[in-house]
Amino acid sequence: MKKTTFSMQRIIRIITLFIITISLPGQAQESAKAKALLDQVSAKVKSYENISIDFKYSVSNPKQNLNQESKGTVVQKGNQYVLNFMGMTRIFDGKKVYNIVPEDEEITISKYDDQKSDELTPSKMLTFFNSGYKYSWDILQNIKGRKIQYIKLNPLSAKDATKEILIGIDTQTKHIFNYIRTEKDGTKMVITINSFKTNQPLSKNHFTFTESKYPNYYINRLD
Repeated sequence: MKKTTFSMQRIIRIITLFIITISLPGQAQESAKAKALLDQVSAKVKSYENISIDFKYSVSNPKQNLNQESKGTVVQKGNQYVLNFMGMTRIFDGKKVYNIVPEDEEITISKYDDQKSDELTPSKMLTFFNSGYKYSWDILQNIKGRKIQYIKLNPLSAKDATKEILIGIDTQTKHIFNYIRTEKDGTKMVITINSFKTNQPLSKNHFTFTESKYPNYYINRLD
């Protein structure tokens, strides 16, 4: 159970990069192109009422004989989202976080606290990017006819477990195509977007947790 929860937290850190408004402060002149492209992605994201994506997540580390792949979906509107991944569902309605685990018939409910580093939402990911990293223009790749420009992020702190992060951006659509995170221990995490839809018709209760839908579940209220 702990392994699944840890993976869920990690996937939230990663997947929100695709659905938030990316806004990074200006740095050196040499990173001006990277800043300009990220600003275009930011403007594109702001123009949508909501975003629905299907993605593939993989994590590997040859030294640890680790090689896993999973698929997931996420629907986001503002700072609200519903994430389905590894058999779990996570709902954030703007105030509370609901982790639903059908396998265990268990639901954990907690209030969102902006001061807690382990509590993550799309909006809080802005803080992640606004400090602690420098970014630069990286390679351009042709992937199945799509031109993908990569922006590299490197942590400023030598104590950071992350070696580098690459964000691949489709130069035509200005949508994020994939995200590659490499850690110093050799672990590589990759998310690739399989489907990116915008402005989909959503019910008014799409981001609302309805307790009556889970009559036999144990509900753990942390607050």
